[in-house]
Amino acid sequence: MRVALISFHTSPLATLGGKDTGGMNVFVREVARELGRRGIAADVFTRSQGRQALRIDPRLGPNVRVIHVPAGPEAPVPKNDLHQYVPAFTEWVCRFANEESRMEHDEKATRDSALLNSRFSILNSYDVVHANYWLSGLVAEALRACWGVRFVMTFHTLAELKNQIAEREQERESELRLRSECHLCNAADRITANTSVEKTQLVRFYGAGSSRIRIVPPGVDLSRFHPIEQSYAKSAIGIPPKHRMILFTGRIERLKGIDALFKAMALLKVGRPDWDWGNLCVAVIGGDPSEAGQRENEEMARLHELRSELGLNDLITFLGARDQDALQYYYAAAEMLVMPSHYESFGMVALEAMACGTPVIASDVGGLSVLVQHNKTGLRVKVNDPAELARAIEKLMDDDVLRRRMGHAASCYAEDYSWQKVVDKLLSVYRELTAPH
Repeated sequence: MRVALISFHTSPLATLGGKDTGGMNVFVREVARELGRRGIAADVFTRSQGRQALRIDPRLGPNVRVIHVPAGPEAPVPKNDLHQYVPAFTEWVCRFANEESRMEHDEKATRDSALLNSRFSILNSYDVVHANYWLSGLVAEALRACWGVRFVMTFHTLAELKNQIAEREQERESELRLRSECHLCNAADRITANTSVEKTQLVRFYGAGSSRIRIVPPGVDLSRFHPIEQSYAKSAIGIPPKHRMILFTGRIERLKGIDALFKAMALLKVGRPDWDWGNLCVAVIGGDPSEAGQRENEEMARLHELRSELGLNDLITFLGARDQDALQYYYAAAEMLVMPSHYESFGMVALEAMACGTPVIASDVGGLSVLVQHNKTGLRVKVNDPAELARAIEKLMDDDVLRRRMGHAASCYAEDYSWQKVVDKLLSVYRELTAPH
């Protein structure tokens, strides 16, 4: 089997924690790697954002290539402006694959003289196309016509759900995206949903046929994310042994609800003067906290202002993006991970923390409602309710036994989400589409 993974707007090689990098990047990267480990050829097609990048990059491992497609300027482009480059992207990928097919078949014909005397037609380069995000879905639909193969659609986030919680007009997703997602729900041969909650949303808001939806959650690399002794994890990232850390990690955008965490901490600082505040911090991983980063990211600037207004400059630390290889130490060193999101289709960060034995406090929304088991692997709270969030933080901070018990349960629960098990499910979807009719 050969699989074409389309990740139009963002590369699996990109540094995590940036404006448009997060769980989807990890999903595409780890699915491609696991397919490659099984001897399945996987090509990831992504728009080139820099001329210095290798056109064909083999860094993800055996049988895997990341192919940087020249479509539009080879530089970062705002996501809302990318749709215009879908046709050029599709045309290049189609030509690339067809040319590779011709070269492969010419080589085979040279090796086998019998083939030289036969009528040898160009075969498809790929058996299935897997699109990630709506822009990639539009590419995949066109490639289906080019190659005559079927495609799987994974949305990762849904415009309708993001619009429902948008507070300002500039936070709303475009009508183009809404129409395209609606169209792709009918056009795709199969759709994968992260959870049963997302499956229901796809049927309810987009009219997707439930018979074509398969539940395939994202996974976690258990060789990287696993329980680590807390004192060792603290030493690995330079935290004193007595220091206690509350952690947020993710993209810096309004729908992540980071302001609710800040307000909850302000309430606790007033309400719990008995805590050792000199040995407590809230660490925010993600984005670029520099002055330049604040100019580029309105939410980063707003959060810096809010931190000052609440008098929390000594408590809250913006760490910026962190390499994936360091994240497990932050998770393991933390007392808890807090995800106060307004919307989360799954919550891969929560799963990574759970795999490290760290309990999670999360908003009771989307995939987090399924992933975080209330009072077992963590606590769920109402969206945008700093007082309830403060009570949940207080509960875990005050009860070491409860916190450790939840952390242990979380790490056990995360074992069901290994990438091996996830790709088993994904391969069953691929095989549905490639089986003889």
